[in-house]
Amino acid sequence: MMNMGTSFLLWTVLFSSIGMGYFIYGKKQQHKSALLAGIALMIYPYLVSSVLALVVIGVALMALPRYLHL
Repeated sequence: MMNMGTSFLLWTVLFSSIGMGYFIYGKKQQHKSALLAGIALMIYPYLVSSVLALVVIGVALMALPRYLHL
């Protein structure tokens, strides 16, 4: 069952908002890694049930476009 605590919801909103920004930036600038990271940031909170995993995966996905150029 998914843990729906306050911190989990706040982290989910934060990473989904950042994902939307990455998605818009990637689409306008044709930056594929930012576009894919944005999509992943918006979707992955539905698949994770731990706050720690949510934060670790979110930070990794946010760093991905910086180091991966497609």
